[in-house]
Amino acid sequence: MVKGDDIEDRLIDFAVRIVQVCDSLPDTAVGRHVRGQLLRCGTSPAPNYGEARSAESNKDFVHKLKVVLKGLNESRVLLKIIVRSGLLPADRLSHLQDECGQLCRIIGSSIQTLSSNTKR
Repeated sequence: MVKGDDIEDRLIDFAVRIVQVCDSLPDTAVGRHVRGQLLRCGTSPAPNYGEARSAESNKDFVHKLKVVLKGLNESRVLLKIIVRSGLLPADRLSHLQDECGQLCRIIGSSIQTLSSNTKR
C-alpha cells in the first residue's frame, strides 16, 4: 500500500457515510439546510486529500491539508448540531463522530509535524 492510501480510504469511507446520513435527514427546512452544509463539507476532505498528495511542495501540502482539516472540523460541528437538535439519534452518529474526531487528530498532527519540519 502506498503511503497515504490508508488515510485517503478512510476519508472516502467517511464521505460515503456522510452521504448516507444526509439522505436520512428529515425533509424539513432545517433538515435541508443542514443536509446541504454537511454534504459539502463532509465530502470535500477526501478529494482535497487526494489533491494534497500531489502537492508541489511541502508548503503546498500543508496548505491543502489545512483545507482537509477545515472540512472535517465543520463536519464535526454539524454532526453535533444534528444530534443536539434531535434531527437524528445520537447512537446512529456516534461511530461517525468518533471517526471524524480521529481523522481531525491525524490530519492535525500531520500538519503540525510537517510545519515544524519545514521551519527547521
